[in-house]
Amino acid sequence: MPFKRPTLSELRDGNRKFMQAELEDVGALLRFANLKVLADMDAGMGHLHYAYLDYIALQTNPFTSTDEYLAGWMALKQVFRKPAAAAKSPAVQASGSVDSIIPVGSIINRGDGYQYRTDADLKIQADGFGIVAVTAILPDITSDVTGGGARGNADAGTIMTLDANIAGVDPQVTLLSAATGGADIETEEDFRSRGLLAWQNPPQGGSDADYKKWALEVSGVTRAWVKRRLNGAGTVGVYIMCDRNDNGGFPVGTDGISQLEDWGAVKATGDQLAVADHIYPQQTDTAIVFVCSPIKKVINIEISGIKNADSTTVQGIKDALTALFFDEAKPDGSGKVYLSDINGSIGGVSGTTGYILNSPMANITFAVGEIPVLGGVNFV
Repeated sequence: MPFKRPTLSELRDGNRKFMQAELEDVGALLRFANLKVLADMDAGMGHLHYAYLDYIALQTNPFTSTDEYLAGWMALKQVFRKPAAAAKSPAVQASGSVDSIIPVGSIINRGDGYQYRTDADLKIQADGFGIVAVTAILPDITSDVTGGGARGNADAGTIMTLDANIAGVDPQVTLLSAATGGADIETEEDFRSRGLLAWQNPPQGGSDADYKKWALEVSGVTRAWVKRRLNGAGTVGVYIMCDRNDNGGFPVGTDGISQLEDWGAVKATGDQLAVADHIYPQQTDTAIVFVCSPIKKVINIEISGIKNADSTTVQGIKDALTALFFDEAKPDGSGKVYLSDINGSIGGVSGTTGYILNSPMANITFAVGEIPVLGGVNFV
């Protein structure tokens, strides 16, 4: 049966009454009386004990445990918290005198102070340019508790500067290809959700739950879905989302199979390649696994009757619809957004009394690969 934890005030009151009941001729306990101080001190100790018992109770199971206890529960299912992942770019361009070299391991600084390291020697060619791959340097955990991996993602065209001058090489370099794949340390709630998935779905050697678990093990991947026979018999499609990146949550890369797979299909790149390569050594031998990005299906909303809605109401409607579309995203072909759910989301926002939903006018269905994304919300 439920247990009601007494408050500190209740413990103090109980202790004072106990003192007065058990001792003769005590009378009223004055503010600084020894007995009152002892009663309150004992109540405080009891309150701390109750707090510790509450904490212990939280750690007794995987769905409420925290910190190292959560890690211990999930380790029993071979699920471990994903560390920060460093962003990588295959192409940074430098210019300078022919045959000048930027040594491997040289530091490059971005404008905001974030740093990258060259993965190989860069040699300036006859045209005065050279190209090298770089990897982001993760900041010390004491300076960035998130791990700082996501901060390392950068757009193509970003101008950076060599940390130290090198003879014959211009100090400024340019990111020709975007730096992608950077991800922060997995949040505790994401870790818990992924671990509970493992507790609920014991390994089956290649079930849908297995492929989903494998995909979610990759840093930066927050959602995954499985579509059997995506490209015919013997193939498995895995759709992924990276909701904490700077690309609207969609993976940065191209769809395809693992570079470790010798079958002649298109190889994935970017985030899709990272997942495909992670899945390959664990999958069944006969499966050809395609890792794909979902396809945006933009849903525009038109509402009448509340044309003068204030900014708070408008933002509330957008947030409610975004959350609905997030929950209903299923690129495996089973996704559907019901008109009643759209109305329910809008109607749940304060200030929407009297609204009329003009568009859409029917339930929204999705082809394989498609997920809903909120477009414009127009008030007429």
